[in-house]
Amino acid sequence: MKNAIQKIKNHEAVIGVIGLGYVGLPMAVTAARAGFKVIGVDVSRHAIESVNNGLNYIGDVDDQELKDLVEKKMLRATDDYSQLKEANVILIAVPTPLDKYQQPDSSFICSAISSLAPNVSKEALVILESTTYPGTTIEIVVPALEAENLKVGVDVFVSFSPERVDPGNRDYKTYNTAKVVGGVTPNCNIVSKAFYEEILDAPIHLVSSPSVAEMEKIYENTFRNINIALANEMTILCNRMGIDIWEVIEAAKTKPYGFMPFYPGPGIGGHCIPLDPFYLTWKAREYNYHTRLIELAGEINNSMPSFVISKATKLLNKQGKALSTAKILLLGAAYKKDIEDSRESPVHELIKLLEDCQANFDYNDPHIPELANKHTKKTYQSVKLDNLEDYDLVIIVTDHTSYDYKDIVKRANLILDTRFAIKETHKNVIKL
Repeated sequence: MKNAIQKIKNHEAVIGVIGLGYVGLPMAVTAARAGFKVIGVDVSRHAIESVNNGLNYIGDVDDQELKDLVEKKMLRATDDYSQLKEANVILIAVPTPLDKYQQPDSSFICSAISSLAPNVSKEALVILESTTYPGTTIEIVVPALEAENLKVGVDVFVSFSPERVDPGNRDYKTYNTAKVVGGVTPNCNIVSKAFYEEILDAPIHLVSSPSVAEMEKIYENTFRNINIALANEMTILCNRMGIDIWEVIEAAKTKPYGFMPFYPGPGIGGHCIPLDPFYLTWKAREYNYHTRLIELAGEINNSMPSFVISKATKLLNKQGKALSTAKILLLGAAYKKDIEDSRESPVHELIKLLEDCQANFDYNDPHIPELANKHTKKTYQSVKLDNLEDYDLVIIVTDHTSYDYKDIVKRANLILDTRFAIKETHKNVIKL
């Protein structure tokens, strides 16, 4: 253990990062920036070639910094796991999606650890960062390493440390966000803490086990999921009662204690909030427990696209127009503002519902010029805003700051604002 820590503190350790996506690439750049040589491993030829050519494809990574680190030979990418034999610290940051039955798909973790295990050197530190259900590290990662005759806590150190990436956040990045770490043994925690202290400018919070750290991550996003569901349910009720939910929330925010504002919207998106709670509901069944509140929150949030289309239909009816014959513009396709990521964005469901109604629609998003819809299996092209006046209804799906809302209000016939992007009152603007 002392040798492993010494290599880390002297920056002699080589860092391996498996998975060069939204979590892995920022972490690889963070480690390289701190003075460690980094080997990135990915199955995508596009990712490998882009990194090795110094070409960035992740919004939260600085283009020039990536290029500089590659040119200085501090970072390289490969699909060859055998190159990780020279790594002293290996981070696993691969996707953890849900399957069609809303159950965790651990195949990416299983594939990564099975390829990694034969190439782990003695006294290496292996950290799983992929969000997953409590028990994954102990049930999947540890057995694969022990099958290679590596005793955890002695021959190899294993921890779980949940990724905390908030795409588009200008204040908190990988390097300055507090890190939670749960090691399999106390020695695993000690080595993990030594590593993260060298690359992060943030507190390191140690917990007693990987399962605690895994549950902590799920709890973070389940907390948000449930509170967003409450905001959405209040929106539906306020809509029927003729009360402005946004005014309600602004008033509630004046309380300096006991209240935290969450906001309604057309649905939830991204890889975390729509998926993570289902890891827990799945795991809970193993313990004969039904997570009713979590599942109900999911139902409410998943119903919001239908609520939006229903409200759009009523607004058009008041104008003497039918949804099927009106011309509609979806403004924004990313799941949150100012990013290029449309994973699980409510726009996918909105498009499906509009297609089902045979509606005539377009979408615009300056960050997403082309959108492959996961439901319709069609690809759509972002249109320009030159002919905004031609649309019967504009639905604000994502409140990008680059949009000129004053101009949009001036030119649009009718707007359904699902994000409170337009704060002022206008006759042609209807809030969700």
